[in-house]
Amino acid sequence: MTVRLSGKIAVVTGASRGIGRAVARRFAAEGAEVVCIARTQGALEELDDEIADAGGKAVLCPLDLRQFDAIDQVAAALFQRFGRIDILAGIAGDIGGGLGPVGHQKPKHFQEAFDINVTANYRLIRAFDPLLRMSDAGRAMFVTSGAAHAALPYWGCYGATKAALESLVQSWAAEVASITALKVNLIDPGIVATRMRAIAFPGEDQSRLRQPEQVTETFVQLAEAGCAPHGEIVRIP
Repeated sequence: MTVRLSGKIAVVTGASRGIGRAVARRFAAEGAEVVCIARTQGALEELDDEIADAGGKAVLCPLDLRQFDAIDQVAAALFQRFGRIDILAGIAGDIGGGLGPVGHQKPKHFQEAFDINVTANYRLIRAFDPLLRMSDAGRAMFVTSGAAHAALPYWGCYGATKAALESLVQSWAAEVASITALKVNLIDPGIVATRMRAIAFPGEDQSRLRQPEQVTETFVQLAEAGCAPHGEIVRIP
């Protein structure tokens, strides 16, 4: 087994299921100590058991990312414990109560999608930028979607959140490009068998889709000290 992230401190949001869970497990298998952030305590404890059984290390952080001020508190606690972080993977996502015409989107669901997909990631950047700069090879990555550019019917809310996220992350990447060792990128994993996909396409046979474990290699590549891409949208073919 390779250990490409040995000694790294990695923060992964959305770690209780889907791509976030798979990435957390893979980062731990590659030698990182993984701070696993998600809303569901029970699922986090199961993940912790899996990581520990495989010889890895995890720190559990049950948190609803809509509690924005709590993100600052998590960053402060990690600074006290580790003095830095090396990797930030913002993977948590929301489709705001499901898909539908823009004019029929409930304000509550519209706001929920922007809270998770945009505002929470802005707060993560704001809170963790100083800690990433303390690493000798800080790496940050966020998950986007082709919906950001496709203007698909019924995907307007979700697509708007991903377009906003891309602009936010690429602006941050441009800001830090010449003054830090940080590398900041977005990942478009394509079609993957996740709970969000199941909500959007009920009845689809997810066994025929790419599984979350199959997209983790790109996350590892962008987390490594030798990562070259910066400010890019990396699409997994």
